[in-house]
Amino acid sequence: MAAVTEARPPLAPTAPEKKPPRRRGRLTPYWLLLPGMLWLIVFFALPMIYQASTSVQTGSLEQGYKVTWHFATYWDALSQYWPQFVRSVLYAASATILCLLLGYPLAYLIAFRAGRWRNLIMILVIAPFFTSFLIRTLAWKTILADGGPVVGALNTLHVLDVTNWLGWTAGDRVLATPLAVVCGLTYNFLPFMILPLYTSLERIDSRLHEAAGDLYAKPFTTFRKVTFPLSMPGVVSGTLLTFIPAAGDYVNADLLGSTDTRMVGNVIQTQFLRILDYPTAAALSFILMAAILLMVTVYIRKSGTEDLV
Repeated sequence: MAAVTEARPPLAPTAPEKKPPRRRGRLTPYWLLLPGMLWLIVFFALPMIYQASTSVQTGSLEQGYKVTWHFATYWDALSQYWPQFVRSVLYAASATILCLLLGYPLAYLIAFRAGRWRNLIMILVIAPFFTSFLIRTLAWKTILADGGPVVGALNTLHVLDVTNWLGWTAGDRVLATPLAVVCGLTYNFLPFMILPLYTSLERIDSRLHEAAGDLYAKPFTTFRKVTFPLSMPGVVSGTLLTFIPAAGDYVNADLLGSTDTRMVGNVIQTQFLRILDYPTAAALSFILMAAILLMVTVYIRKSGTEDLV
């Protein structure tokens, strides 16, 4: 009898062994981050460390400065220039509020009502960036000139009567007053408010507005309950992008203001470039940075949003 042998079933193909990922591939993200980290270290961290050491030095420009850990410079600078700090916060906050009141309706219009004119309006919003910051500020000297049409219109509408009562203008003059400085800050930083607001509003699903209408919500109720809460990331981002540079600005106060409207940025510039008191200037810079950081931290926590545009 012939031996009958059963054929063995074919073996299933085995999956190729996975090679462990190369170490070089795992380091690629860190290599990509290296240029940015070096940039921050060289142009941000090292100057900060140098300024920190300068703020605790004593001496003069002729004799040289030495690190003596003289922390009293901070108290002397704050006690001497606290009015400029308060003025900087007041002007920056006023400009931020005005930018929000002017920028939110325009951003809403671009996001929901502009239609085919959206791109044109966006170009007009960023058009000021095509010119120098200095030129834009100098233009306001012509706009707010004494006897000009703007001042004449404000007089006709009795707006200057209110601003005079508030102490923001003096008589029929707008230049060299707090109002002129706030107007310059508002104009120069308004695009920084509009762009984050527009980005945040554009992300809102239009079906949410339709659902609110189906639930018989009035337009103002829809805005209060749906639109504005969902646009809070843009509000927070826009206010931060406006307030922070406005608080440290010195160009607007220098060109549109007077000695009575000097901000802390003007004091720092004078200490660095004219008086040549480097420790005081460095101490003022760190006090301003610490104050802004504290206010921003509190503001972000109180705003109730962690999603920033």
